[in-house]
Amino acid sequence: MSFTDIQTKNWISHLPEVIRPFAYLARLDRPIGIWLLLLPGWWAIMLASGGLAGMTVRSWGIFVLFGVGAVVMRAAGCVMNDLWDRKLDMKVERTSARPLASGAVLPRAAFGFLALLLLAGLLILLQMNGLTIILGAASLPLIAIYPLMKRITWWPQAFLGLTFNFGALMGWSAVTGALAWPAALLYLSGIFWTLGYDTIYAHQDREDDALAGIKSTALKFGAHSRRWVIGFYVLALVFLGAAFHMTNNAVYYTHFLMPAAVHMLWQVKAWQPESPQSSLDIFKSNTIYGVLVLAAAFLVFI
Repeated sequence: MSFTDIQTKNWISHLPEVIRPFAYLARLDRPIGIWLLLLPGWWAIMLASGGLAGMTVRSWGIFVLFGVGAVVMRAAGCVMNDLWDRKLDMKVERTSARPLASGAVLPRAAFGFLALLLLAGLLILLQMNGLTIILGAASLPLIAIYPLMKRITWWPQAFLGLTFNFGALMGWSAVTGALAWPAALLYLSGIFWTLGYDTIYAHQDREDDALAGIKSTALKFGAHSRRWVIGFYVLALVFLGAAFHMTNNAVYYTHFLMPAAVHMLWQVKAWQPESPQSSLDIFKSNTIYGVLVLAAAFLVFI
């Protein structure tokens, strides 16, 4: 059986046939991407509000809007990515069955779907304050150019980190109407977290990527990838701890981050870089890390 990221036995298979390819195009069958996009924003909303005890009706409203927005904008990012990469995806075993690569969705239909998603994202963004709207607009060029990075740099994972963690800045500004050092530190933490987990993810495709001319940190680091991932994860935890420390002097509560740190340690010990399935499984487990950080933010001021 070939190694593919399209699984046909899931809830999408029960949708009307005309809708099904678009659901796969939006990666709705794989919510891990939604969580990885959403959680940095939720961390920021929780910390900026003063923890669970400080969450107001307005904060919870922002929390929900970020959830809906993450679903919409992750879908939009996937469509953009697949429009750029449809010819490359044909050459990679894992991605060759994606709707645009396989021809199940034509480019014109994908552009129409993308327009609808971006309109929905704009309507959500317009519910925020002025600074958050500006930040949201500033993230769009990153979303648009990210798929190009794998063609021109060995560090496309760094650009994904810059893009996927913008929610940390937006979540903070949505609550406070301003930016502050804790938001910047959360953003930096998320960037290094992404560098780690997406290097793991890229190990699924090393052989196909090399043949197709696709660049990645997995290919750049090669046999030393585990050491690099450890370094990225350590920096992610350092910046995360600093963000907690600078938020209302919460230094006495950074021990709530220990479960998240232990989970990262488990990841680097359990990961088998030569196994595509192990790389996928460890990558997916980062939802647990993100939720553990969110739990720490819940508890920090109680």
